[in-house]
Amino acid sequence: MVSIIYKLVTRGEWEAARAGGVFAGSDVDRRDGFIHFSTAAQVSETARRYFTGVPDLMLVAVDSDMLAALPSLTLDTAAARNASETGQLRFEASRGGELFPHLYAPLPFAAVISETDIPLGPDGAPLIPKDLAS
Repeated sequence: MVSIIYKLVTRGEWEAARAGGVFAGSDVDRRDGFIHFSTAAQVSETARRYFTGVPDLMLVAVDSDMLAALPSLTLDTAAARNASETGQLRFEASRGGELFPHLYAPLPFAAVISETDIPLGPDGAPLIPKDLAS
């Protein structure tokens, strides 16, 4: 399993979560019932597809081993309740059948390894660092 996974989030969402003491996901995450993450190999495409033109982005690196050991505190959705039987962090088929990390619990800040500002290129696409750990 990958030990570092990544979350793209706007600075406003992240700062609000820090101030509130918990990150329960973005609007899309809460709608889907889990927090979307990407591996190092997936994050550039995720950024291009879903975050082109989105200002004030941050890339949050997370220790997936810490997430895999989370207790059964889940997000309050039917999908999360079903996931609690199989673990809080699951790699599930998504775009093109690739396995993406999904967290069915709030993200504990203790699992955050780093927070990096992500600028946009001239075409509006986020410029993800090329040297991500995987």
